[in-house]
Amino acid sequence: ELSGIALTVVLVVGLVTALFAATCALAQDDIKRVLAYSTVSQLGFMFVAAGMRFYTGAMFMLVAHAFYKALMFLGAGSVMHGTHEETDLQRMGGLIRRMPVTGWTFVIGALALAGIWPLAGFFAKDQILEIANHTGRPWVYALGTLAALLSALYVGRLLFLAFFGEPRSDEARRAHESPGVMTIPLVLLAAGAVVSGLLLAGSAEGTLARV
Repeated sequence: ELSGIALTVVLVVGLVTALFAATCALAQDDIKRVLAYSTVSQLGFMFVAAGMRFYTGAMFMLVAHAFYKALMFLGAGSVMHGTHEETDLQRMGGLIRRMPVTGWTFVIGALALAGIWPLAGFFAKDQILEIANHTGRPWVYALGTLAALLSALYVGRLLFLAFFGEPRSDEARRAHESPGVMTIPLVLLAAGAVVSGLLLAGSAEGTLARV
C-alpha cells in the first residue's frame, strides 16, 4: 500500500497473468483445462484491481467469479457424468439438446464470464477497466480489454464445441441429463450469476466515484 513500486509489480503481474492464461485456455481441448486456465486468468483481473488500490473491485470480482465459475465447473462435472466421463471437447457437440438444464445453465455461466450485461462478470470486469481508464492508465485499460475479449473467445469456443452443432462421438449421442442432485445446484448458481452483479455493483460504484 505504501510502495508504488510494489503495487506496480502486482498490477503488471496480474495483467500478464490475465492475458497469458487466457491464451492458454484458447488452446485447450479438455473442458476442465479450459476452465482451469480461465480461473487463473480471472485471478489476474483481481490482482490488476488490487494493484490499482481498487480493493473493493478485487473483492467484487472474487465474489462474482465464485458464482459463475462454480456454475461452470459443476456444469463440466455434469457433462462428464452425462457423457460417461468424456472431457474432450472435440468429441462432444449437441449436448444442449440432450442435457438442457446443464446446457442452458452453462450458457448463463459462459455469458457471465464473457462479460455480457447484466450478468455478474460484466459489472466486475467493467469497473476494473473503468478504474484503469479513470486513473490515467491507458495501457492497463487496453490490455485489460484485450484479456476480457480473450475470455469471451475461449468460453465461446468451449460453449459451441460442447453444446451446439452435431454430436461428434458415441458418448455425445448417448448423453443424458444429470440427476437433480446436480441440476438443482446448477440452477441456484445460475441465479446467483444473474443477480450477484446487480446486488454488488452498487457498493463498488461508490468506491469508483471516490477514486
